Amino acid sequence: MSTKRKTYSAEFKAKVVLEVLEGEQTINEIASKYELLPANVKNWKKMFLENMSLAFDKSTVVKEYKIELETVKKEKDMIAKKLGETIVEKEFLEGKLESLVSSKSRKTFVDTKHELSINKQCKLLHIAKSTLYYKPVKKFGSDEDIKFLNLLNEIHSEFPYYGTRRLVTALENKGVNVGRKKLKTAMEYIGIKALYPKHKTTQAYREHYKYKYLLKEFKNDKNQVIIDTPNKVWSTDITYIKLEKGFVYLASIIDWHSKKILSWKLSNSMDVKLTTDVLKEVLMLYPKPEIFNSDQGSQYTAKEHVELLKEHDIKISMDGKGRSIDNICIERFWRTIKYEEIYLNDYKSMSELKYSIKNYIEKYNTKRLHSTIGNRTPNEVYFKYINNLEFQNQTLLKVS
Repeated sequence: MSTKRKTYSAEFKAKVVLEVLEGEQTINEIASKYELLPANVKNWKKMFLENMSLAFDKSTVVKEYKIELETVKKEKDMIAKKLGETIVEKEFLEGKLESLVSSKSRKTFVDTKHELSINKQCKLLHIAKSTLYYKPVKKFGSDEDIKFLNLLNEIHSEFPYYGTRRLVTALENKGVNVGRKKLKTAMEYIGIKALYPKHKTTQAYREHYKYKYLLKEFKNDKNQVIIDTPNKVWSTDITYIKLEKGFVYLASIIDWHSKKILSWKLSNSMDVKLTTDVLKEVLMLYPKPEIFNSDQGSQYTAKEHVELLKEHDIKISMDGKGRSIDNICIERFWRTIKYEEIYLNDYKSMSELKYSIKNYIEKYNTKRLHSTIGNRTPNEVYFKYINNLEFQNQTLLKVS
């Protein structure tokens, strides 16, 4: 027996999305809290971000609503003109068509207790009689299927790197026998896939414009990029971190010369909002760089991110395809923070991880000595240059 599909109010969806945007829990944790599928939560967030502007442009919503009402009215008037063989038929259609929303719902108006025959009602409603008795089979709609999906999601949350072969074995150990074909369909249905270590977290978007790599001119004889002053080149990237339930994403921006982490943000989803938020924050805190370097991921080639850089007249540089070494500065920081902090701890929540990262980056910037910058701290190198530059500018003003 099929289960009734659950519906959720707009207020409930907004509440869930706001919790996602707060960034205190993973999407899997939030989905588990409200007994939802992670795919639903991701879709709600996407819909929310795509339609935020409607909150400030009510005229558009009202206009679209009026157009929809006018369309429904025209459809009702057109159908009403074709009806009316008898008074009973007219009363039947007038009562039913008042609540008509779309043609797909017309078969629900058939009344088996009405004095009109089923055949006559179907003819008046322009539907085939066979559609009344057809019951579509809902994909993964049975109680058994729901239990299977929940179990699959639990195993994936604990072992997100399992592919279909190991998932089949893990499910068999739990007493559930399923083929790989159905398993793949189920994984697509709930929006999960195996995660493997990769050189790049972000994925390129084919239609986005890719900018040239501008750091070649700074390479020495050993093919190393040498930047001689702070704020000449900033570099950025995204990495993922495993929590007890699901994954979160860390984005950072580093000054190439001083190795100082200028800005960072932790998020439960990897999208352009994550990269633009970090960029907006760093541009408020520090003088802009000459060049901003990233990989060719869709988050960095997106219109919102590119336009933000252009607004501040910053040159855009992007790694060559498949060349993570082009962004070696931030890649080395990922290795440092993971081996010195993240891999040494077992984080239970995003808030716990965020607190740990905050403390580590503060120590990294202010206390940790770097051999590549003469065994000094990033803050020491960065602010010594900035302070000297300010002093030089003040001296020039006085002389002039």
